[in-house]
Amino acid sequence: MKAKIIITPKKAVLDPQGKTVQNALEHMGCQGVAAVHVGKYIEIEMAPDADCAQARQALEQACHRFLSNPIIEDYTIALE
Repeated sequence: MKAKIIITPKKAVLDPQGKTVQNALEHMGCQGVAAVHVGKYIEIEMAPDADCAQARQALEQACHRFLSNPIIEDYTIALE
């Protein structure tokens, strides 16, 4: 089983890295970019016999306590 985790800044949080990328895209001639949000992508390989519900619960705790800052970031978890 593989877990794919995407962590992005909350919409209300200023994202200076995203703004820098947006400005660079505009300078390169890429028109129509309204906003850019830069985040993190994490893949975690789980044991083949791992219980899906327990894995999701453990990953939720890891995201909330360690992998993200829940005050300024949102995250999504997808299990395959």
